[in-house]
Amino acid sequence: MNDFADAEQIFLLGIALAIGLLIGVERGWKYRDAKEGGRIAGLRTYGLIGLLGGVAGLLSQYLGTVAFGFVFVGFMVATTVAYAIQCRSNVDISITSLITMMLTFVLGTLAALEHVNLAASIAITTAMLLRFKDVLHGWLRKLGRHELNAFLQLLLISVVLLPVLPDQGYGPWQVLNPYEIWWMTVLIASISFVGYFAMKIVGPKKGVILTALVAGMASSTALTLHFSRLYQKQPKMKNILTSGILIACGMMFPRIVLISSVINPDLFSPLLIPMAVMTLLTLFSAAVIWFKNGEQSSGELIHSINPLELKSALFFGILLVLVLLLGKAAIHHFGEIGLILFAFVSGIADVDPINLTLSRMSITELPLDVAVLCIVVASSTNTLVKAGLAVFVGGSGMRIKVFVPLLITAGAGLLIAWVG
Repeated sequence: MNDFADAEQIFLLGIALAIGLLIGVERGWKYRDAKEGGRIAGLRTYGLIGLLGGVAGLLSQYLGTVAFGFVFVGFMVATTVAYAIQCRSNVDISITSLITMMLTFVLGTLAALEHVNLAASIAITTAMLLRFKDVLHGWLRKLGRHELNAFLQLLLISVVLLPVLPDQGYGPWQVLNPYEIWWMTVLIASISFVGYFAMKIVGPKKGVILTALVAGMASSTALTLHFSRLYQKQPKMKNILTSGILIACGMMFPRIVLISSVINPDLFSPLLIPMAVMTLLTLFSAAVIWFKNGEQSSGELIHSINPLELKSALFFGILLVLVLLLGKAAIHHFGEIGLILFAFVSGIADVDPINLTLSRMSITELPLDVAVLCIVVASSTNTLVKAGLAVFVGGSGMRIKVFVPLLITAGAGLLIAWVG
């Protein structure tokens, strides 16, 4: 039995050593050209630090946590003194190395205490953070003030506000659940936020197509308006711009399926066919127009969408509350026909609030086929609104290239949903 225990402890110490060596490989590779003694720690030192942390963890099991505390404090004092001495002769030594050594010690301890998966995961994450320093700093240099504000606001509405909201129904028909309403608001805001930064990483020089693909997951209406304006100002790029509009509009349908499935996974299968057909019809039209004039240059198109605004999130939350109340009232007083008419009207303004409302109602009180039909009605209405917006802003040239394909798309979706 003792032999088995010793073998297990040796294995755990081996894991602790491997964790130290993993981090040491990254540190040693980075400072591989430094002369001997020109760095605080290298491959061997980090391996020994991980092993020391593992030994300290085993000691704590036999001698108590006080023994571990003495070892850890002694290690911290020794590494801090070594860091201070090294900094006197080399001003380029970063405090990152000091923090990394302490973390390696703790990870070795976690491994020795049988938290192997946790320690290994943190070690790999640490090595990646250290390895991609230049990439992370490059992203930071490109980050604008409004983008940083947007990120902090997203954390505020998700991490700070969401957990403290009550998860129970209030108001008429108990339809107003603060937690669920705000969670759906955060969901939409997060999709727009991710879409914005994905589009920024792609960059305008990558062309209209990639921009439209990502923008469609964030705001296809905003992109339709933006490209329709450019349609009048850049006549040499008309076909490419119309292709971009169609692509962005086509990407709305996968977004609808994604959001609906997150709220109610049972909606995925019945929504898949109509939304897939609508997506394929729109993208096929975009491809036809694109290949007619593929030699056109994509230019320097910049699609400026605010990544996130707290006012916009609050407005969306209020709009969602109104849609929830009106949707419940429509089905309560007029039945399914009233809800279909309400979906038609709601789709004129925005498809996301009615999509979230119907997805939520389909969990307990609304048949799936009715929810699917209403979602398709709302998305078709919204598609036709964008088609009309393109013609109104971009001019008559958009009628054949944008309005007709989107009209066919909306009609096909409604037909499939109605027959199904």
